[in-house]
Amino acid sequence: MSTPEAAADEQASAALARVAEQGIHCLAIPTPFAVGRVNAYLIEDEPLTLIDSGPNSAKALDELEQALAARGHAIEDLELLVVTHQHIDHFGLAAILARRSGAQVAALTGLDRRLANFREDTDFEDRFAARIMLRHGVPTDVVTALRAVSASFRAWGCTVEVTRTLEDGEELRLRDRTLRALHRPGHSPSDTVFWDEQRGLLIAGDHLLGHISSNPLLARPLEAEGDYDGPRPQALVTYLASLQRTRTMELELVLPGHGAPVRDHAALIEQRGRMHERRAQRIHRLIAERPRTAYEMAHEMWGNVAVTQAYLTISEVLGHVDLLLNADRAVEQESAGIVRFAAA
Repeated sequence: MSTPEAAADEQASAALARVAEQGIHCLAIPTPFAVGRVNAYLIEDEPLTLIDSGPNSAKALDELEQALAARGHAIEDLELLVVTHQHIDHFGLAAILARRSGAQVAALTGLDRRLANFREDTDFEDRFAARIMLRHGVPTDVVTALRAVSASFRAWGCTVEVTRTLEDGEELRLRDRTLRALHRPGHSPSDTVFWDEQRGLLIAGDHLLGHISSNPLLARPLEAEGDYDGPRPQALVTYLASLQRTRTMELELVLPGHGAPVRDHAALIEQRGRMHERRAQRIHRLIAERPRTAYEMAHEMWGNVAVTQAYLTISEVLGHVDLLLNADRAVEQESAGIVRFAAA
């Protein structure tokens, strides 16, 4: 008897086989991160196009070369590299690939500045994250340790020159298809999806994942240059608005940055909306008991994960607190530079 997991695997394989017939091939590239492999998409067209690349590691490069060779291509054959967003598991190999192939590199306007100044930009992001964590109750020693971890991750990214910037709604014209770049911020400020309207396909990066929810990670606004000390961005609020824009699209299939294809994007988006509502309700119950910092709430919800992945969990909590603040169901209380939230 077929298990649900086996049936899901069969459906995913069938979906990938269908898009392969249309010239789009999923290349699952290893990463050193908990999320597992990242999906790069090879589009056999003119120009020969690769959307995302995997992290900057020898293992990722080796497996990418093997995956290209299995399709009869080499890195030197690539003509266009496309970056979906600013996270290193998606663009880390871009500089090596561009140097070896001479390919153009395309990315959203604003993301080009981030990629061209990767090291400096990461410094600004780390300082921004440290301020957020300290303000919301994360102990100083935990913040210091996490900044060291972040610094160690930088080797998996790269500085890369974007040679073609894309505006929201701009078309990438290939010989046999047109991909429309659509800005869908939330998971990161630079999230960009690529819509093949003729085929009902969306190459979505981390905007919509089937097996896990995309974390709306707090980050400096895309237009920010240098240190940012403006209003805290509402990443989850932004992400939910982006999801609603995607929900109304007519799509046969979503090709995500991790995991299997998504066949019913509207149902999945509605499911994710309900999940976020439930999480906001849980947080409301916590702050109705007594005022709490975001770090205290993260501990209550995820235990020690709130220490080892403090910024990830803080971003989750603050995103749901924003839903409560915007609905006048919570208030912010600050004392000695530390913020607590209480039920309104």
